[in-house]
Amino acid sequence: MPEEVLFQERIEIFPRSVKGRYRSIKTGILFLAYAVYFLLPWLRWAREVGPEQAILFDIEARRFYIFDLVVYAQDIFWLAGLLLIGAFLLFFVTGLAGRVFCGYFCFQTLWTDVFVLIERLVQGERNARIKLARADWSNEKIIKMGLTHFLWLLVALLTGLTFTLYWGNAPDLIVQMFTGDAPFAAYATTLFLAMTTYVMAGMAREQVCTYMCPYARFQAVMFDSDTLIVAYDESRGEREKGRLKPKKGLMTSAERDNAEVGDCIDCGYCVQVCPTGIDIRNGMQYQCTSCALCIDACNTIMTSIKFPTGLIRYSSEHALEGKKTRFLKGKNIGYALALLATISLLVWSVANRSEIEMLVRQVRQPLSVTLSDGRVQNRYDIKINNKTTKPAKYLISIEGLNGAELDMGRFSEIHLAAEHSVKLIAKVRIAPEKVSKSRTKFNFVINSIDSKIKRKVSQQNVFYVPQRLLKKK
Repeated sequence: MPEEVLFQERIEIFPRSVKGRYRSIKTGILFLAYAVYFLLPWLRWAREVGPEQAILFDIEARRFYIFDLVVYAQDIFWLAGLLLIGAFLLFFVTGLAGRVFCGYFCFQTLWTDVFVLIERLVQGERNARIKLARADWSNEKIIKMGLTHFLWLLVALLTGLTFTLYWGNAPDLIVQMFTGDAPFAAYATTLFLAMTTYVMAGMAREQVCTYMCPYARFQAVMFDSDTLIVAYDESRGEREKGRLKPKKGLMTSAERDNAEVGDCIDCGYCVQVCPTGIDIRNGMQYQCTSCALCIDACNTIMTSIKFPTGLIRYSSEHALEGKKTRFLKGKNIGYALALLATISLLVWSVANRSEIEMLVRQVRQPLSVTLSDGRVQNRYDIKINNKTTKPAKYLISIEGLNGAELDMGRFSEIHLAAEHSVKLIAKVRIAPEKVSKSRTKFNFVINSIDSKIKRKVSQQNVFYVPQRLLKKK
């Protein structure tokens, strides 16, 4: 009985270059993504207070600076909103157009494309790379392989270093990195990202998409017969007698149609350009990332032999069967509505964010004090946070507790610097006969004096009067 094989050694893939519409789209997205990623930490942004870096994640100060928006630790629920938007957008796009995110926007795809480009520039086109890989070690092979891996490591180090620059002032941090003065976390993060980039984009490549990424596995749940996929038109490519190379009497598409021979000439170009090494002619496969390079390859061959293009194309199963593709389906509409709702809520939350934050906590030891004049006093700890990049002046008052006195000590006005907070003690006093129950709800209210902050902020709390004093009324 033959032994069952549980593991197959990786078969190295040498993708061939191709030109075409979808390769151009992928290249444009790649340049845009790299420009944004590598240049954004160096973009300066003028602020009255705070760093002059457009995007900066300040862990020590627990603030994220995103252009004019300052995100505090307590605004972390915005991250949940972004994650929901990303999930709904992914589901919506997948339901319509399959794995286009994987083929055009995924970091693994973008970085692997660059690593393959480096490999091609140093070692040559596909056949030259295959020959070099199979050749015995020589000076030429050592030089070419060494240069390839050196350039991979250089790109990987730049990737890790750039990521680290988002977490500190880039001009200062880069100097510290090269002078040995940067924090250990900066070096550790840079090296970790560099090594993972080198391994994933240079060594693992398609195995990340095939075995490591969970999206490749659960994408089938979101596919249906109306989802656009990269598809091979088998009825045209095979017809009754299958594939044959062009020869006399089978040189045109019309001649092949009359002879019931498919338009596919079995050149293998679509397989050679595939970054995951699959044959799209075998039908939809989970390894396919919808990069559409096989479409460019097939169209290039079809154009060169003057056959109609589109033998491989973006299509749905229903379209291949001659039926109408329906995009307005309950599933897609549901994803779209959920996406729009989440985006609207996040935008509303950011647009209406409070520029003042006030936290009030009642002091419970003791819960109340009876003064010599018979009034009851409660104490409260108040923390005020100025979340703007400008200094401001505040006044605190109380509402909903008629006849009460608010004592802020020596603080008649509160002057608070930009992005600073202050802790205060407030004393509230009232005669017992002016309240009707032991626990009375009221509000602390904070307003800006100089009108730099338009909205007022209030927080509800409770004033406590001992029951024994109420009975004396």
